[in-house]
Amino acid sequence: MRPSALLLRRFLCCCANGAPSTSNKKKNLVFLGSPQVSASVLDKLLDASKASNSIFQLAAIVTQPPSGRDRGRKLMPSPVAQYALDNGFPQDLIFTPERAGEETFLSDLRALSPDLCVTVAYGNILPQKFLQIPPSGTVNIHPSLLPLYRGAAPVQRALQDGVTETGVSIAYTVLALDAGPIIAYEKVEVDDFIKAPELLAVLFNIGSELLIRELPSILDGSAKLKAQPQDDSKATLAPKLTSEESWVSFDQNAKLIHNKVRALAGWPGTRARVQVIDTDGHPNVLEMKLITTRVCSACDREAEGNEILFSSSKLLIPCAGQSWLEVLELQLPGKKVMSARDFWNGLRGQKLMKSSLS
Repeated sequence: MRPSALLLRRFLCCCANGAPSTSNKKKNLVFLGSPQVSASVLDKLLDASKASNSIFQLAAIVTQPPSGRDRGRKLMPSPVAQYALDNGFPQDLIFTPERAGEETFLSDLRALSPDLCVTVAYGNILPQKFLQIPPSGTVNIHPSLLPLYRGAAPVQRALQDGVTETGVSIAYTVLALDAGPIIAYEKVEVDDFIKAPELLAVLFNIGSELLIRELPSILDGSAKLKAQPQDDSKATLAPKLTSEESWVSFDQNAKLIHNKVRALAGWPGTRARVQVIDTDGHPNVLEMKLITTRVCSACDREAEGNEILFSSSKLLIPCAGQSWLEVLELQLPGKKVMSARDFWNGLRGQKLMKSSLS
């Protein structure tokens, strides 16, 4: 094919918008994005472009090529492409290059005469030949307070680190990873129980509002004058997640495990092994995915030994540093997510122990 029940306090930190464009001709904007969170931003941009006083129009959409998904591995369009098609966007204006540096794609892009390109979790490296095309530049919505957490998994790495504040940045795209001048940003206080998919949705929703607010200054060029260079000495990296990271050991502190569960929610998830001791005393290793957890702040028992307990609809797992991890929801291989109570009832009196393999 070608061409959110959690409350977060928000603190706005951005520069004033530039003056409205005096031209009656709408500017051509090209959108680049791939996953579902990108589709939510595209939705808001399309709505804004249809307003009677809009200064821009969506000239094209660029997204990742179709990929094999679900059990049959049938080739399916990216969530952004599917959203665009479902909403009547012309199919010949949906581009799916394998690489953004392909000459055929770049030629098609030049023919559209884009004034500005906007990237939202596109997932493809943009070469200099691409960046030279739009006169107003290319800007990116990045879900962190740059220069913190540059890279593919900023929200996940921030949650894994247990941050209490993060945010979203609008920045110009340069060849160096997420290192361009910052046009605007907004801070968000992080709830201790929010998971990565929820926080991603919140940040990209704020980011889309921030981008739309800043578009006049970006398109008239004044944003380039006010944009602030990043302090590279304060930069931290947020590398892509891997499936190997999903395993946890209960020999870690409960807080570290809880943060990892929040960070890896969705994909790849957080897996652990426990032992089920049957009525004859025989141990069997059981793998589970931890879905919803908390750190027990009112546990009055010392976290000693390896036995996993059950209290008030939660599994209580002893962890390092005399800490306890509460597991409220879990998932067994091939099964649906279940409550800790349903899982415990299914044990039918068998004991549950920490596994030496976890």
